[in-house]
Amino acid sequence: MHNHPPQPGPAVPTAAESAAQPSAAPVALWHAGWAAAVALTALAAQSFARLEPTVLAALLLTAAPGVAGVALMVRDTAGLRFSLMGGWLLATVAAAGLTGGATGATPGLLLLPLAAGLVLDDPRIGEDRLIRLGTAGLALPLISGLISTLLIGSTAQPPVLAAASGLLAVLALAGAARLSSNRRMARLTRAEQDGSLVQAVLNAQPGLTLLLEPTGRALAAWGTPPPSVSVPALMDQGLIAAVHAPDRPGVAGALQRAAQGQPAEVMFSPRIALDRRVVLILRRYDGETGAVAGAPRLIAQAFDGTAQFARELGLESARVEAEAQSAGKTRFLANMSHELRTPLNAVIGFADIMRQRLFGPLPDRYADYAESIHQAGGHLLDLINDVLDLSKIEAERYELALDRFDARDPVSAAVALIRPQADEKGVHLAPVLPPHPLAVEADARALKQMALNLLSNAVKFTPAGGSVTLTLDGIGPYLELVVSDTGVGIAPEDLQRLGRPFEQAGGADQKAQGTGLGLSLVRSLAELHGGRLTIDSTLGEGVAAMVRLPVATLSPAIEADETPGAAVEA
Repeated sequence: MHNHPPQPGPAVPTAAESAAQPSAAPVALWHAGWAAAVALTALAAQSFARLEPTVLAALLLTAAPGVAGVALMVRDTAGLRFSLMGGWLLATVAAAGLTGGATGATPGLLLLPLAAGLVLDDPRIGEDRLIRLGTAGLALPLISGLISTLLIGSTAQPPVLAAASGLLAVLALAGAARLSSNRRMARLTRAEQDGSLVQAVLNAQPGLTLLLEPTGRALAAWGTPPPSVSVPALMDQGLIAAVHAPDRPGVAGALQRAAQGQPAEVMFSPRIALDRRVVLILRRYDGETGAVAGAPRLIAQAFDGTAQFARELGLESARVEAEAQSAGKTRFLANMSHELRTPLNAVIGFADIMRQRLFGPLPDRYADYAESIHQAGGHLLDLINDVLDLSKIEAERYELALDRFDARDPVSAAVALIRPQADEKGVHLAPVLPPHPLAVEADARALKQMALNLLSNAVKFTPAGGSVTLTLDGIGPYLELVVSDTGVGIAPEDLQRLGRPFEQAGGADQKAQGTGLGLSLVRSLAELHGGRLTIDSTLGEGVAAMVRLPVATLSPAIEADETPGAAVEA
């Protein structure tokens, strides 16, 4: 494992640094101690020598920020610390103005801004900002005292008071410096602990993290390198040299994209182990010193991708095999449909001749057999036609014969074909077509097939006495074909499966009435037109199937103005 120190970057606050905020208790105690010391000094001076009112006022003024600082015990905020610093500046300026500043009775008070800055310094306000403010603030009481001396003159007081103020200021400054030093040592200790923790975590990570130059040369490394990747070689020769030659352009391109600020990921084979794969994730690093002579640095993470590559290879092989099997199935179905349809047409034709007794009478039993053969052959032919159409669609060989026509015509033809079946079963079939031509550009045969399949399903699963309603309309550029019935309905769990080949709903008696190809063919033909099929159903109440196709060429209102007519009901 290799551990090379990285170039320093921008400081990022950590949890430990947040915990290292200045403690309020020592700061409040310092303020309280200052206030008490100034009060005792003023009391003693007043007892042994009568103080001038201005001097007493100056002492009390400098004690006021100390008393206010005790509030830090209740609530310590950056705003309160900044306000206290302002209070110290105002108090020392006023005190210097009252006593004459450096040549007055209490010259030691001039040092209080610096002491207050050391005590109140807070990273929340800005590192050393209050210290710099206190240092600069030393000039304010000096100027105030100088102005006071020039305008009023100095106040004569016992020298012992000046010495006492100096001693108090020195003690306050020493205490402040000690508090500031303790805080800095605590922050330094915590920063070192954080650095050690981060270093340990980085070195224990399962992957390898690298700091790279745009050329690929490694500057620092943390963590566990993938097998067959040598960190010393990356330091000496660079990343490109460790990559198998055919993969080097891809790695170089990823380095270039990352240097331009784009996230990049690449997989390559190590030069010394061609049977393995390494996944490399790259991104640009823009730190404070993240560029040398204008060149950015890159952060990279390298992982062993051999298992991932093997899985992807297996999935790709399985996909290719599945596609080949699907294509073979599709070709088989298409060929067999053609082969079966030709003799089946002959069977249906001969059965129809026998059923109609074109060449003479037949015994009743044979006539019933001919009728059964004709019905079974027709059902089988419909099934083969559906299979053939689906096979063409799956093989992407189904070509739409697009033409401009009145959408009512093929839909009316579908209604006419289904009506005998509905009448025979006792189902009321009600088509609702627009009273004006509905111009569309679509495949007329496909539209008729969709209407026929939806109507056939609706009539098939609607009991006697029920109704089937077909509605055709144009809404903007869309043609909507809706077939609703009052049949048995579809359970919610079955709705998710319908529309796929050979999927059926309901019980065994319902599944025996169809093959599950009708809705699948409708869905496929709708999608070929760029539309979709939606089905809404309530079990026991009925089904509403809607086909929505973006094929209408003119709005119904325009067509109605051009070609008025009566309502059409097939």
